[in-house]
Amino acid sequence: MRWNVISCADWQLYVIVDRAVLGTRDPVEVASAAIRGGADVIQLRDKTGSDRRQLETARRLRPLTRAAGIPLIINDRPDLAFASDADGVHLGQDDLPIQEARRLLGPDKLIGRSTHSLDQALAAHAEGANYIGVGPIFPTPTKPNYKSVGTELIKEVAPRIQLPFVCIGGIEPSNLDQVIDAGAHCIAVVRAICASPTPESTTRALKRILTLTQKSRSTATHNL
Repeated sequence: MRWNVISCADWQLYVIVDRAVLGTRDPVEVASAAIRGGADVIQLRDKTGSDRRQLETARRLRPLTRAAGIPLIINDRPDLAFASDADGVHLGQDDLPIQEARRLLGPDKLIGRSTHSLDQALAAHAEGANYIGVGPIFPTPTKPNYKSVGTELIKEVAPRIQLPFVCIGGIEPSNLDQVIDAGAHCIAVVRAICASPTPESTTRALKRILTLTQKSRSTATHNL
């Protein structure tokens, strides 16, 4: 499938399958449960695993995401995204320039960039990202080196960036309404799914909250 900015705009729930949070659990099993629960995107994140382990996991995930018709994104590593025929890569601020990743992956793959300020979001847009990550919105142990930016950054980014953006960082059912009210359409979750004893039902519950809250917001805006 050819992915592009338009297809990214339909995302609501972006699930990051993180080895550091999973512990001994099989990332493919958790990803499969998240897909059954309604995940719109799966990202594989493995900061400490060998290249061989990451490639093997990505190749196990690929048939699952392809059958579900959703993208598989690899964290940080365009080379492993290329080798596994994943649908794209998500880059941090210290990773390869977007142009270099695009040269390796080609025009049909997705490239996302993590951003922590409006300036970084604008730069990622100018560099040709297909989508951007915005956060961490709330404090989270998966991003210990970054100060949380709060929902104010969402309000700054939403009217200025003509790209789909994914809000990430400490988002859970108890604060999801704050994120949506600030202008988010899509959220990314790590611990909420990877640490859940029931990842399928947790994913389904999050997706339901997202859908209902966004529908309610859309109806309220239409009636103004």
